Amino acid sequence: MNYYLKTFGCQQNHSDSERIEADLKARGMKKTSSYELADYVVINTCMVKESAENRVYGLVNNLSKLKNDPKRKKPMKIVVTGCMVGLAFRDRTGRFLKKIRKAMPSVDEFLPIEEVGFDHAPVRQNRETAWVPISNGCNNYCTFCIVPFTRGREISRPFEDIIGECLQLKKDGFKNITLLGQNVNSYGADIILGEKNVQVMRDLPKKYFEKTKNIKINKDLNSTPKGYRPVFVKHLGRFRIPTLFPQLLEAVAKIGFEKVDMVSSNPWDFSDELIDVIAKYKNITRTIHLPVQSGDDGVLKRMNRWYTAKEYLQLVNKLKNRIPNLKLTTDIIVGFCGETEEEFSNTVNLCKRADFSWAFISQYSTRPMTAATRNLKDNISHSVKEKRWLILDKLINRPHLKSKG
Repeated sequence: MNYYLKTFGCQQNHSDSERIEADLKARGMKKTSSYELADYVVINTCMVKESAENRVYGLVNNLSKLKNDPKRKKPMKIVVTGCMVGLAFRDRTGRFLKKIRKAMPSVDEFLPIEEVGFDHAPVRQNRETAWVPISNGCNNYCTFCIVPFTRGREISRPFEDIIGECLQLKKDGFKNITLLGQNVNSYGADIILGEKNVQVMRDLPKKYFEKTKNIKINKDLNSTPKGYRPVFVKHLGRFRIPTLFPQLLEAVAKIGFEKVDMVSSNPWDFSDELIDVIAKYKNITRTIHLPVQSGDDGVLKRMNRWYTAKEYLQLVNKLKNRIPNLKLTTDIIVGFCGETEEEFSNTVNLCKRADFSWAFISQYSTRPMTAATRNLKDNISHSVKEKRWLILDKLINRPHLKSKG
């Protein structure tokens, strides 16, 4: 059979597709260059924005015409996987699964991405730079974000498995790697504590620890590989989670890649120990992606982002003071529920002070199952969102585009 694989979304989705492709090849399938030549079409979906969801519906609609063309000589199987399917299978009401089945009746299979494991080496799309997933899912439950519902709670890959993959990549001649996770900074919390004992941001504050000695290590899960001691991340004056990410990042840097990158880092889990590791190893990226989402404390609170604009800028200053030639990129949402002109102005002011090298700016859109969709009103007009998007794009991104051009 000939297969065609289409991927929507972020680096994590593209990394997932590399594993999907490895699985297809292991089953004896051959890659083809177009939908028309394919017997087996896999669509790896994204749900972060409504526009990404709509593109999937449009693609499947076009494929169904091709699939049902009476002139077609061979049958076509359509498989949908990724975040859309993750949400459908985690929605206990069954409404979203019913919705996508009705919208895409020509789909033969809805495949949870968790069923595609690490049994085969991924089919890398780049021979110099490799993506290495270190965790999947998220525990933070920002009110606008659908990821905890599409990917579930954060699950970390075993420490030694990640190092083993990185060592093989170095042996195979890869020069650069990118460690992937929805929040790389919290890597290992579930390994150390056990998945169900990790502080989840929507449950704040009942699982905080006053002292590290109160944190019970899950010894059955090999919490400290090679004797590494976990780093305990403080938040709001108390210990929130233990993490192994500084140790993992250092171990990967020592392997000797020309560049070690990481995506994405959450501001409230960026420990001093992690900053020390980045500063120590010159092959670790000097461009750090640090999503801020908003520069206004009221909006941040409505987003369930547990830091203030002042605390974010303090972290930015700490990073820039410790790491020479640092560049920061970020994510920002404009037009979030109830965002006033004053609140948006505070975001503009923060962006001027942070001096971002680039910003991925999104206009807020409702997402199923999120707290913002359930409890807040999407009451900012499209024209206002567009205006605010243009202001930030002109402030942050346009100067950098001119300098490159």
